[in-house]
Amino acid sequence: MNLDLRNLTALVCGSTAGIGKAIATELALLGANCILMARNEEKLKAAVAELARQGEQQHSYRVADFSDVARVKAAAESIEGPVHILINNTGGPRGGALLDADDAQFLEAFSQHVICNQLLARIFTGGMKAAGYGRIVNVISTSVKIPLKGLGVSNTIRGATASWAKTLSNELAPFGITVNNVLPGFTETDRLESLIAGNAAAKNSTPEEVAAGMRSEVPLGRFGRPEEIAALAAFLCTPAASYITGASIRADGGRTGSI
Repeated sequence: MNLDLRNLTALVCGSTAGIGKAIATELALLGANCILMARNEEKLKAAVAELARQGEQQHSYRVADFSDVARVKAAAESIEGPVHILINNTGGPRGGALLDADDAQFLEAFSQHVICNQLLARIFTGGMKAAGYGRIVNVISTSVKIPLKGLGVSNTIRGATASWAKTLSNELAPFGITVNNVLPGFTETDRLESLIAGNAAAKNSTPEEVAAGMRSEVPLGRFGRPEEIAALAAFLCTPAASYITGASIRADGGRTGSI
């Protein structure tokens, strides 16, 4: 099985912590040159310094906040040479009931997820076509399969992102470029801690009680680790995954109730 990513360049968004950082770690271990993109430069420097280096492998970073589309565009366009692997990953919209959300929340979330993904795809797919190799992996959510309670805006935007990705996969398939979605379940990240704290406050409960209830919903009986989600994402970037495209693959410990 060919998992070799040497001489390929990967742009990993939201890569200073959690799942994004874990994906960058895995891609570097497989030999890719990694460009990290996030909003905090000090954290970017630290994350780049931790990545594995073999031979002439090189890593770098770009500073961009995904709430600023123009900044993301400028950062992406500053990258020299082809990007063969694009990992779209950014923080999810804040929780809450659908009818409690105002228009601005929807517009902000749509911009951060769909518009930024579209922007990066347009910038980098030309280079992928020329190089004869391309992988786009979007880190989304299991809400693509079954909407999650209390995440009205997120459910809406995640679904839109998945539909965008499926459409793009069909358009890029003739060029051998694959587009897939990774759907994490409950994963040990800052995002999960925030959701637990919010649910605890809303229910007048403790974070420990809320977390225990969430773990009970997972057949494997625990939360996922970022590196477990990253392993799936990294595989989809390899030559071995060349016949997988347009897929939304769950990594959720069995929690999602659909087949």
